[in-house]
Amino acid sequence: MMASEQQTVLDAVPGSRTRDDEVRRPRPVRRWLVPLLVAVLLAQMAAVMATTAVQQTPTIDEPVYVATAAEYLHGQGIRHNPEHPPLGKLVIAVGVAIADPHVDTAFDGPQIDLGPHLLYESGNDPWRLMFWARLPVMVLTLLFGLVVFAFARELAGRAAGVAALALYAFSPDVVAHGSLATLDVPMAGFLLTSAWLLWRARARPRLHLPLAGLALGAALATKMSALPAVPVLLGLAAFSVWTADRGAGTRRRVPRVLAAAAVLTLAAVAVVWVSYLVVDPRLRGVAPDQVPVVRGLRGTLAGLLPFPPAYADGMRIQFRFENHPWEGFLFGRVYTGHLWYYLPAALLVKTPLGLLALWAAGAVVLVAVRRLRPAAPYLLVPAAVLLASAMTGSRDFGTRYTLFLPMFLTVAAGCVLAVRRRWATVLTGALVLFVAVSSVRTFPYYLPYSNEAFGGPARTHLRLHDSNVDWGQDLGRLADHLRERYPDERIWLVYKGSGLPASYGIEAADPREVPVDEVHGLLVVSDSSVAKAKGRLAELIDSSRPVDEVGHSITIYRR
Repeated sequence: MMASEQQTVLDAVPGSRTRDDEVRRPRPVRRWLVPLLVAVLLAQMAAVMATTAVQQTPTIDEPVYVATAAEYLHGQGIRHNPEHPPLGKLVIAVGVAIADPHVDTAFDGPQIDLGPHLLYESGNDPWRLMFWARLPVMVLTLLFGLVVFAFARELAGRAAGVAALALYAFSPDVVAHGSLATLDVPMAGFLLTSAWLLWRARARPRLHLPLAGLALGAALATKMSALPAVPVLLGLAAFSVWTADRGAGTRRRVPRVLAAAAVLTLAAVAVVWVSYLVVDPRLRGVAPDQVPVVRGLRGTLAGLLPFPPAYADGMRIQFRFENHPWEGFLFGRVYTGHLWYYLPAALLVKTPLGLLALWAAGAVVLVAVRRLRPAAPYLLVPAAVLLASAMTGSRDFGTRYTLFLPMFLTVAAGCVLAVRRRWATVLTGALVLFVAVSSVRTFPYYLPYSNEAFGGPARTHLRLHDSNVDWGQDLGRLADHLRERYPDERIWLVYKGSGLPASYGIEAADPREVPVDEVHGLLVVSDSSVAKAKGRLAELIDSSRPVDEVGHSITIYRR
């Protein structure tokens, strides 16, 4: 019998295996390979985040979130930080509850003093409290890694899922902010989860639409900057149901599409309301003296949202921040106001070169490959809308406002492996390895990361400032460094952060409070303050000699 005839006979026998089946059937060891790789990638990510978390002192934004979470645990309602919804701080509160700090419920000072009061003036161990407060965000960051893996695997196979997870796990921005008790990673991860569930709703809308609404609500209840994604996700919900009902007539599909949008909206609104009710069961809201008067379209929009009044008050506070003339720094230039191209420029500096290349390639593949094209709106449109919205913001403080990109576009990057060509596989593997090496080289200094084209983390402070490089995270490292290398030196310190230097054993004076000719010894300055130095501080720096640095975020000068 000819080979072709034998194959035909085999095809006609139910349950028989063809040669192709024998070739395609995975070997037993391969069944364990993908779960093993996923476990290894998440384990290394957990290790570097934990290491970073235990070495860093509180960043500028963390203390108020941690202290507000402690207030929530003591039933004090929305006394502080009303400009951000409660859910992200409730997540942080899980770790704060384990740390069980002493909380001064009689504290009645300004919000800026709330965090330092809890950390340094209430008899608590700031190192222990901050680690436990950061731990829930680290766990969430790892779970969002599983979403990245699952989304990419469903689109382009297991290899794509592993590649996307590797890019996520080695993303310096994700590692840096995933190890902090802040709100940026949770908000971005919840939005990605909602988009993934809406993609799955194309097959099972009744199960996944409500879940997508819950995830969207979690994002809205964490940060208000998730609001621009709402119309996009509503459109995707309608598109998913329209696709799922492709066999039905238009008259049946339209009501189902409207019902899908309603389900998504109701679920999201419910999460926001529940998060406020947990914190403030009587909905007492925000103290009136904290809320500015906002007129015009912004004020009208805030009042129309179907959320608790405290949410609208928080939006009004955010609008006040947006109207403030903040000072920025980009590529050596100090400016007042906002540059529309700030975030793209910062991303060019702060994103690994291999990741930039794979983001671009992934976007092209999603649009060009027919079977992946339906997924493009779920990944590219939310990312584009959120980026456009972030670029209009007035606070040019860092790429943390774009952490949705290392999530949405990393899933797209994994889809490059859908191109069934050896060169695509080899090139993707090489770029993933390049990203991993670049990330490992910056360990454990992830906040000041910049890619090789811009000189690496040691030179980030020459181009960017604030949370891009110097967010107050290295006060503890500075204390150790001064004790080891400069034990008997006179220290003059200009520190930008929320930490209290004396609590870490740093006895220093402010050089800006005395005449320049009286400043002798070591002048220690946070790099964000160096970048925007003026007046007496600029004179001090110009007449000093740089001799050392700490964490790529603090420079030590000798006078």
